[in-house]
Amino acid sequence: MRLLLLGGTEFVGRAVAEAALAHGWDVTAFHRGRHAPVPGVRSLHGDRTAPDGLTALADGGPWDLVVDTWSAAPRAVRDTARLLRDRADRYAYVSSCSVYTWPQPAGHTEDAPVVEGASADADATDYARDKRGGELAVLDAFGPDRSLLVRAGLILGPYENIGRLPWWLGRVARGGRVLAPGPRDLPLQYVDVRDLAQWVLEAFAAGRSGPYTLVSPRGHTTMGELLDACVTVTASTAELCWTDPDTVLAAGIAPWTGLPVWVPPDTDLHTTLHGADTSRAAAAGLRCRPVTETVADTWQWLLKIGGVAPQRPDRPAVGIDPDTEAKALAAGAHG
Repeated sequence: MRLLLLGGTEFVGRAVAEAALAHGWDVTAFHRGRHAPVPGVRSLHGDRTAPDGLTALADGGPWDLVVDTWSAAPRAVRDTARLLRDRADRYAYVSSCSVYTWPQPAGHTEDAPVVEGASADADATDYARDKRGGELAVLDAFGPDRSLLVRAGLILGPYENIGRLPWWLGRVARGGRVLAPGPRDLPLQYVDVRDLAQWVLEAFAAGRSGPYTLVSPRGHTTMGELLDACVTVTASTAELCWTDPDTVLAAGIAPWTGLPVWVPPDTDLHTTLHGADTSRAAAAGLRCRPVTETVADTWQWLLKIGGVAPQRPDRPAVGIDPDTEAKALAAGAHG
């Protein structure tokens, strides 16, 4: 099989490259040359946002599958998909659960309404409409039968360049009293980046098309299991101080970003981010490894690169500073 990765040097793209190489596929990555691809991957250089930036693709192919992880202006997906529609058999676009309208009830499926106002011809607007615009661009160029829309939820695992799990691992590794946002049994949904990559390749092989909400089943793990795993793999002496959600919020700590992954229970945030029905993806072969494996492998990767994860420049930093944590811990102790 011949795979073209658009990007392919960081996080999701890198995991797809490794999975494809492990299957013996011929892999080409089209990227800007800012990061080295996985060894064994052929590189084509170009900038999708620049005039004539797709020149390196013009005479390439044919490819069996294109995997695209683009997150900005949909017109970049539009131009690439149009160029490739006669050079590739199928197109998998790594989209996002953010394309669903906000909020969603617990148990929402791929049939949930999507954001309005998105366009394949648009410049960058906001994340949800950009991802939906990317979907529309792929559908326009490849048609519904040749398009796979991978609506990923929270993605964790090695190579993460958003900072969520790396922040928790770093904080726990430093030890001391750690602000652990409750409740301990708060259900979480996420997908390990390697499970996502494997599923994309298998879905292509099975001829699948259309949208899939790609995230673990509801309750695949909990906030307690995630942070316990961080303590275990770092061999830390940290004390997890489980703190009531109201106390966390009263300290001015933003859900999702201030304390990554966590959102308060019984809220629109939680039902939308951690309450999806993922039975369609499961029926299509999605297998999710245990959280202990995701956390352990992410820690080992962090150690190999010196303990500091890369950070995408287009995403805000996550986490809280020590003073904010100390104040929240003190409020929790006296609350």
